Amino acid sequence: MLIIKLAFRNLIGAGLRTWLNVFVLSIAFLMIIFVQGLIKGMGEYAVEISVDYNYGGGQYRHEVYDPYDPLTLEESHAPLSKTLSGLIERGEATPILITSGAAFPEGRMQSALLKGIDPDQEILKIPSSFLGTDTTDAIPALIGSRMAKQTKLGIGDYVTVRWRDVNGMFDADDVQIVQIMRNAAPSVDQGQIWIPLERLREMLQAPGEATFVVLEKNFAEAPPGDTTWIHNSPDLLLASVTELIKAKAGTSNILYGLLLFMGLLAIFDTQVLSIWRRRKEIGTLMALGMQRARVIWLFTFEGALHGFLALVVGAIYGIPIMAWVMKHGIPLPSAVEDSGFAIPQALYPSYGVRLLVGTTLLVLVSVTIVSFLPASKIAKLKPTDALRGKQS
Repeated sequence: MLIIKLAFRNLIGAGLRTWLNVFVLSIAFLMIIFVQGLIKGMGEYAVEISVDYNYGGGQYRHEVYDPYDPLTLEESHAPLSKTLSGLIERGEATPILITSGAAFPEGRMQSALLKGIDPDQEILKIPSSFLGTDTTDAIPALIGSRMAKQTKLGIGDYVTVRWRDVNGMFDADDVQIVQIMRNAAPSVDQGQIWIPLERLREMLQAPGEATFVVLEKNFAEAPPGDTTWIHNSPDLLLASVTELIKAKAGTSNILYGLLLFMGLLAIFDTQVLSIWRRRKEIGTLMALGMQRARVIWLFTFEGALHGFLALVVGAIYGIPIMAWVMKHGIPLPSAVEDSGFAIPQALYPSYGVRLLVGTTLLVLVSVTIVSFLPASKIAKLKPTDALRGKQS
């Protein structure tokens, strides 16, 4: 108890020097939590929107289909197997048919993927119900906000599209934009036009065929695939998103290290200066019978209190700031919409218990270790030299 009282008295007695160290350390503490929370929130959003708009509870892909190779699209569709047909009939899955094509907005040619989807599906959050609109003179079509910006198309506009059927014959027709998706994943938006599945099957002369089948979210046990339809689990489909999040988190560790280093360096310098200036006090304590270990513990505890006070000070001004950001988010410029990543219009951080507890322990342990290093030199200090103000 005596050591605790002495530590608090000495720390408060240092005045401005103590509070400057505490403030610098609190900034490092808050920045680690704040940036980590932003990365975690962005990662959770990317996973959520990818699952809701694209991956669902997993996919069965045609053996030839490669989403990163458009040259595979002509061969990557086939009739559905009995197993997949049963899942679709029970409403547990929905088929998607894809073909490459071109659109001609305002007389300009732009390559586009034509994607067929069932207007009555409820597996994905794509607003496909708008494709059930009866249009007598054109095919109903759905595009995303990025595609609308690129083509300068709006709801009600007409655009000519061209495609090639399974026999290699080119054909063209007009589509009418009946709805524009907002905040959809880029994987279902950029360069894509969604039309009713059966209409696309007729256009390609591919009745009953699909490119891949999406399972509903949290599907319990997916049946095994076959030689034509390859099952892809959600973990496999989200692997690229997960790796990107890990890479971003790894890069941010450099910033955390620099901020924490600045705070710990201030604590280390303060401890060294404190021990040098208080040599007579140290000698007096040891001459009065205080064990060296307790003297070392006194100075180590003083340094550790910097970390505790930094947590308290950081909480005073940090909690209101982080609460406001969690509620309102950080608005992003419109340019991020064309970045190709699933990024929301505003970033909302996510602060978990693991992040808060882990960062708190990191700061406290680091400060304690840095405080102990200069304090350990007291073990070599002779009481007589300390009383005379000399360094052994």
